[in-house]
Amino acid sequence: MIMFLLLLVVYCATISMNLLIITLVSTSKNLHTPMYLFISQLFINDILLTTEISPNTLHILLNNGATITFIGCISQLYFFGASEASECLILTVMSYDRYVAICNPLRYTSIMTTTYCIKLVVTSWLAGMSSMMITFITTSVQNFCGPNTIDHFFCDLVPLLELSCSDTYIVQLEASLLGIPLVFIPIIIILFSYTQIIVTILNIPSSTGRQKAFSTCSSHLIVVSIFYWTLFGVYILPTKGKTLSINKSLSLLYTVFTSLINPIIYSLKNNDIKKALHEHIYTRAPCKSL
Repeated sequence: MIMFLLLLVVYCATISMNLLIITLVSTSKNLHTPMYLFISQLFINDILLTTEISPNTLHILLNNGATITFIGCISQLYFFGASEASECLILTVMSYDRYVAICNPLRYTSIMTTTYCIKLVVTSWLAGMSSMMITFITTSVQNFCGPNTIDHFFCDLVPLLELSCSDTYIVQLEASLLGIPLVFIPIIIILFSYTQIIVTILNIPSSTGRQKAFSTCSSHLIVVSIFYWTLFGVYILPTKGKTLSINKSLSLLYTVFTSLINPIIYSLKNNDIKKALHEHIYTRAPCKSL
């Protein structure tokens, strides 16, 4: 029950905070820039990700276990994977945006046009959703004739394949190959972007200029670090010596708590969002007449 209440509070706070920032970005003219367009897409994805996981997890905690249909399990696997893949690509697009803003500031407005930014966003969503369709199809045709108990709080690929009676080599190979364009290439792009950003910032003569330049990308750097460290902790690092409870805890961290941490980081470290929130509250405050 304690875990249920904690997760319920986290889920409600996650939805509220993400929706708040999305609303601020859409209504505040000062936030109608490429960077905040990408931030809003990240938070939309976070809402989808936590909604795919948290309600079912709350149901499991409340009933000490629960059942799910095969179609429901496969669908959860697909939407979860599509959200994760889309987030990897959106974070990559955000790092590219910061690279252009800091390393090519004079060309920023000509490169990051509205049309180009929309194309990047649409491509990220479509690539994430279409790539997971391959895993969805190959997993759905597996034979599941043995145990039907998933020792996890959602239908992740690895615990689901452990229940399969078929040869899972093809599915595992597909998942590994999809990791190249969806995880490793984005990481390379992010590392390259921030290497160039750091070099450019260090060459800025004034300390005020360096601090201002770094503040524009520090929030994104923290979000990327948290996301990829937890993702690697679950799927990339060796499983030997890693208990199932540790794996579940890491999964809970990057599927549920990361979606709560992201808006907190951007709210605390971004003056534009703070200013927009202050204006939003001030303009809607009731006026008193004497």
